[in-house]
Amino acid sequence: MTETSLEDVVELKEEVVKEHILVLFDDNVNTFDHVIEMLVKVCDHDAIQAEQCATLVHYKGKCSVKKGDFKELKLMAEILGDSGLTVEVN
Repeated sequence: MTETSLEDVVELKEEVVKEHILVLFDDNVNTFDHVIEMLVKVCDHDAIQAEQCATLVHYKGKCSVKKGDFKELKLMAEILGDSGLTVEVN
């Protein structure tokens, strides 16, 4: 019989935790300025990071804008969605 230590259990739990991603999708409605402003305000991006994300969304159709805890990202998604942006938490 194998003995399991507390460290083994903690290590296992850390591996099981899944990181979620907030994805922003392109649309033909919102301006670059609005998208940048919302990413700075809601996702705590700096202006350069927000501009880079807006550019990627424009040319690629979507961009991962934030990684983290599901509850936190879900709240951000609701705020961004309410401001007219199209987002999804994966």
